[in-house]
Amino acid sequence: MEEFTQKYLPLLVQFEGCRAARMNRRSIGRQAPTHRVCRLNVITEMFWLWQRFQDDGNVSRCYSTGRPRGTTPNEDRYLAVTAKRNRRSTASDLSRQLSSATGTTVSRQTVYRRLGHIGLYARRPVRCVPLTATHCRLRLAWSREHALWTPQQWSCVMFSDESRFSLQSDSRRTFIWRAPGTRYHQENTIERHRYGGAGWIVWGGIILGSRTDLHVQSVTMTGHIYRDVILEQHVRLFRGAMGAEFLFMDDNARPHRANIVDECLQSEDITRMDWPAYSPDLNPIEHVWDMLGRRIAARQPPPTCLPELRRALLDEWCNIPQDQIDNLILSMPRRCKACIASSGRHTPY
Repeated sequence: MEEFTQKYLPLLVQFEGCRAARMNRRSIGRQAPTHRVCRLNVITEMFWLWQRFQDDGNVSRCYSTGRPRGTTPNEDRYLAVTAKRNRRSTASDLSRQLSSATGTTVSRQTVYRRLGHIGLYARRPVRCVPLTATHCRLRLAWSREHALWTPQQWSCVMFSDESRFSLQSDSRRTFIWRAPGTRYHQENTIERHRYGGAGWIVWGGIILGSRTDLHVQSVTMTGHIYRDVILEQHVRLFRGAMGAEFLFMDDNARPHRANIVDECLQSEDITRMDWPAYSPDLNPIEHVWDMLGRRIAARQPPPTCLPELRRALLDEWCNIPQDQIDNLILSMPRRCKACIASSGRHTPY
């Protein structure tokens, strides 16, 4: 009783006051000092405890003639530990392991519920580029070097990259309305080529307050194209406008590191920013490509041929609000801090 009073009475007093004010459970739940996922369960438990406490002054679990719980607390902990040790285990695997270890047989749904009570849910893993110990060390060193850069310093950096857009989007964000059992009906399927089908290679550069024109081509980027088109027709103009403070960022793709590209940068007095390999999460233009892809997917009617896709790419590139691009560039200090916090490993960006 004393433990209950110390732990729950302050909350119950608050909830009873809310009830006196004729607030419903959802309104009371918004005031609960718990995670939003657990609020409804917490509020329901509080109501039952409070009602039981008012009835007989006791909050202990009463004897029940109903079906007993399928697992013990020790078995629940076993499921949690096993799931954390091998996060790729399915609910069926965990059920079989529990049965072989303790003799208790439970269904997949029971495993889902037990793990859900402690905040573990089945989700798709995030796809990231593979990082070695060397990659992590270089990413960490780069982030520490640039973590204290000011917005003025970041405003001199042009972030650039290539991307590919095809007529058949590989995005898995698309949802449809269908009835159970109709998954493979013709109207509920999307036919897609294995490698994305026909599309365009695009290059773009962003800088605080501005952006380059979008370059669209149908062939793979080469060192000669990168020098003659990207550097000569786009990057060189920004270097001339901004002066010696201009920094050009590109990744370590093979065409970017060709000897003819290095010679062009040196002859044009363009300073290249050092960039750690396998670091797309540190490049804000990756989010711009995502924004561009969303805009293309939202067009009605969608592009049905390559010329239409090219026009759509050029139009939507110009329609992206500049303030959104600026916010991405100004997020660089946060990206560096996130990389430092993860010791050079993957970040939420």
